[in-house]
Amino acid sequence: MILTAVDRAASIDKAPDMPATASRLSAFTESVIRGTTRLANQHGAINLSQGFPDFDPPEEILAALERATRGPFHQYAVTWGAPRFRDALAAKIRRFSGLPINPEEHLVVTCGSTEAMMVAMMTACNPGDKVIVFSPFYENYAADAILSGAEPIYVPLHPPGFGFDPADLTKAFEQKPKAIVVCNPSNPTGKVFTREELLEILRHAQQHDAFVITDEPYEHIVYAPHAHVHFAALPGAFERTITCNSLSKTYSITGWRLGYVQAAPEVIAQARKVHDFLTVGAAAPLQEAAIAGLELPQSYYAGLRDIYTAKRELFLEILRKTGLPFTEPQGAYYVMVDISPLGFANDTEASEWFIRKVGVAGVAGSSFFREPVNHLIRFHFAKNEETLRAAGERLTRLGEFR
Repeated sequence: MILTAVDRAASIDKAPDMPATASRLSAFTESVIRGTTRLANQHGAINLSQGFPDFDPPEEILAALERATRGPFHQYAVTWGAPRFRDALAAKIRRFSGLPINPEEHLVVTCGSTEAMMVAMMTACNPGDKVIVFSPFYENYAADAILSGAEPIYVPLHPPGFGFDPADLTKAFEQKPKAIVVCNPSNPTGKVFTREELLEILRHAQQHDAFVITDEPYEHIVYAPHAHVHFAALPGAFERTITCNSLSKTYSITGWRLGYVQAAPEVIAQARKVHDFLTVGAAAPLQEAAIAGLELPQSYYAGLRDIYTAKRELFLEILRKTGLPFTEPQGAYYVMVDISPLGFANDTEASEWFIRKVGVAGVAGSSFFREPVNHLIRFHFAKNEETLRAAGERLTRLGEFR
């Protein structure tokens, strides 16, 4: 969460005999999402805040994990990714994007897409550079820019469709940014950017010689009739695109922390340096086990889409029964819910009330916005049907708790 000037001043208070910590850290707080999860755990609430599933990965991955624990995979892998894992990853990317990805030239394996985004930002930006971030945004993006010494500048996405105004984008690019961050499908809104919107972004990036840093962990969770477009596969886009992605959401292995950066060889050569000094490398046995996921047939991805489509419909029907307005997600597994009818002063108060009284945790929407938006809560539906129905029993009784 990005802080106001008053909050920043309060955040750097220290004991008189203590050295001051880095001033750049005063610009944001700890993760609101993770803080909400801790509060949910304290109160036994159903956690629909932090986006992780409560069901197991595919059996093929679990079986491969058992084998990997007995294999020679317990020491460091190659820093930028175990060769077998990169081979399988490159093949999977080629299959879905059509890009001629070379595992030796175009990839660096990271500790989740969280590290991938930090690697991308530090590879692209010098201190003092500007980075465009669409608002609302996943909370890490602005923090990553600030930690890199860059300055985030914001372009609003307008509900209900959460599209951007081309004039706003033009104005932002006139500030000569070094990069723009595009999350597609979007967390927190569930927006899927159209090909036309992405081409508009690319046109500006080409005109102003900027990188496009894309975050695409929900590429396979998209609802008809919408379709995911790989930005790097657009004509003329590859050389200036730094793609960040992970295996977390596609294979339900958020705790494995396996992600990657994909880019042109000249960019990857620099990204590998950043990655090496940040984390050395991702977990070797988990890379070996995850190969089984990367090699799953096309039917797995069709089934994944069907599973999440059913979860989406179930949860949206629950929300309809509450009477609260919401935006139907086009992709990912988040829903922005308007809690204005409940009469709370702000979304933080509402989020805590949902946890303590209703027993369902969602994230205060203000943590995703640069603008003063405080009437939304983000819930997610990456849960078993049993869990979603239990949450639904509580959410549809909101009136009893007020």
